[in-house]
Amino acid sequence: MKRLIEKIVAKPARPGMVGDGFRVFNYIPGANIPQQRISPFLMLDFNAAYDFGPSDHLRGVDVHPHKGFETVTIAYKGSVAHHDSAGNSGVINPGDVQWMTAGNGILHKEYHEENFSKKGGPFEMVQLWVNLPKKDKSTPAHYQALTAAGMGKVELDHHAGMVNVIAGNFGGITGPANTYTPVNLFDIKLNEDGVFETDIPENHNTALLVVNGSVEVNGEMATEHSFVLFENKGEQISIKANRESVVLLLSGEPIQEPIASYGPFVMNTQEEIHQAIMDFNHGKFGYLD
Repeated sequence: MKRLIEKIVAKPARPGMVGDGFRVFNYIPGANIPQQRISPFLMLDFNAAYDFGPSDHLRGVDVHPHKGFETVTIAYKGSVAHHDSAGNSGVINPGDVQWMTAGNGILHKEYHEENFSKKGGPFEMVQLWVNLPKKDKSTPAHYQALTAAGMGKVELDHHAGMVNVIAGNFGGITGPANTYTPVNLFDIKLNEDGVFETDIPENHNTALLVVNGSVEVNGEMATEHSFVLFENKGEQISIKANRESVVLLLSGEPIQEPIASYGPFVMNTQEEIHQAIMDFNHGKFGYLD
């Protein structure tokens, strides 16, 4: 049975700025989707392709905390550098993914990589926030650097295109990301008239973002930069490209726990939020210049 579509959301009218380096359109929770309806996903920001121009100033987001969830940054165009208070640092380039588990708390900053910043060029990124279950919110902070070369790759039949399996399993290939709850994250590149088909468990909350191009999703049109939310009815998903297209498909088993959030802290109760703020103020997330 084909999975039913609950709604298709057009690109928001105006982008917002995160720091001075990320010009984003927000779909979760911006599309008025209740948090539990799209659990375990908490946020989806999309920096549609945009040229900030060359600069000696490293645009980005200065030091900020995270606790109780994971951030997933997917690079399509441009390069992002990052540092955190656990001593980790690195650069993600097109095709790379940074999967950071904030867990018990971390300080973090991310900005346009120096060489990219100096020359400028199109910058295109997606950032997801993925919730952690209560039992894992106190796990030590860490991150997974998932390179384009190490991504699970599946070539589709009939020269339809390619799937980068970031998390979960498609076509017998398992993505490199380790997740705390069942999550599928597929970066799908389709040629014109190419078709992608898969089954997603009915209990998964499932959505997709049309990063580029135009596609038909289970027979309904989804134009460039639109966001599709599926009902929890049916399992089969079929995506046909009307032209060369890039689609990000995400699904996950919902975490059936209360959500309490305040800015960069996501816990289960307000008391835990207050404790997170106290821990941050007392330097328990470490230090980062």
